Amino acid sequence: MKFPERFAHLPPYAFPRLRALLDHHAPGGDVVQLTIGEPKHEFPAWVTDVIVENASAFNNYPQNEGTDELRGAMADWAAQRYGVTLDPATRLMALNGTREGLYNAAMALCPEEKNGQRPVVLIPNPFYQVYMIAAISVAAEPVFVPATEETGHLPDYASLPEDVLNRTAAAYICSPANPQGAVASRAYWQQLIALAEKYDFKIFADECYSEIYRDEAPVGALTVADEMGADPERVVLFNSLSKRSNLPGLRSGLLAGGPETLVQVKKLRAYSGAPMPGPLQAAAAKIWADEAHVVENRALYQEKYRIADEVFAGLNGYMSPEAGFFLWLPVEDGAAATLKLWQETGVRVLPGAFLAQGEGAANPGHGYIRVALVAPEEQTRTALQSLRDCLY
Repeated sequence: MKFPERFAHLPPYAFPRLRALLDHHAPGGDVVQLTIGEPKHEFPAWVTDVIVENASAFNNYPQNEGTDELRGAMADWAAQRYGVTLDPATRLMALNGTREGLYNAAMALCPEEKNGQRPVVLIPNPFYQVYMIAAISVAAEPVFVPATEETGHLPDYASLPEDVLNRTAAAYICSPANPQGAVASRAYWQQLIALAEKYDFKIFADECYSEIYRDEAPVGALTVADEMGADPERVVLFNSLSKRSNLPGLRSGLLAGGPETLVQVKKLRAYSGAPMPGPLQAAAAKIWADEAHVVENRALYQEKYRIADEVFAGLNGYMSPEAGFFLWLPVEDGAAATLKLWQETGVRVLPGAFLAQGEGAANPGHGYIRVALVAPEEQTRTALQSLRDCLY
């Protein structure tokens, strides 16, 4: 039997690579998982009640684009968060998690050619792995743009050659950045939106970590696009309840964009989508409408920022995260440091190179490890202290 080769040369995904690196070695202490960005704080207790109250909806096929109640709650949230008015019927749709949306946006919106040539999809490096597979799936050329200390840990798309920009159909950008925690400023968004307007490409703005921050909420791409009077089709926004509300298993994401963008994405989803079950949509509507639990959740992460700053005070190259819940810690060799840490302490982290493209030192994640601040407070403190004692 012949199998397709379009994905045959993909590198192993980050977490199978991590298991291959660590699992045949014994941990050097009690195991602490700081690898995956899976929130562990409690979600609101009333979520379960809402699901139970609406359990009869399991007897019905769910609405593909989201119920009126859910899209209305998302529109209200976007108005409060971004200061923009989005018609819930034509500018918003519900997603079964943002990874689905980030993939299907490329499928629905990336043209077969750009200016008579193979299209380009711009991707920050390091990056969330779905960006790459989305580009490959639509036969576009993925162009990985370093997001390093020199560029403020965000990609400098404006520095690309004009022949690349002329072929660019879409650019992914994550702010706050995974894994570095850097935040795109208003000036950064202004430059990127102006670049997209000049070269006529879409911005896929992945803002899934936007509600976890220190003092001031990160400015959103939709806010700046609205201020600039940009084409409403220019920015496609993605967000979710996973990090905001500690509900990664609920799979409630949103996609916001221009009316024609939504027509195209909805058309694809009508054929291939897997909508959230009705009872979960009912719960998601209530959660998008509630901010009290988000404030409490943010405070827990702010305390972990403080702990990390205390533990790594004076460490050369330590970057205190602006937002999100990852530390991006400098080491000589991320894979070697990860293995050493596991064998000597039982603390499990992720080599930065597993989240980026490039060989050896040319990989912008090579000299880093990613540490997820998802464990309880005291466990986080102990694990970070063990990490510093072991590696520094």
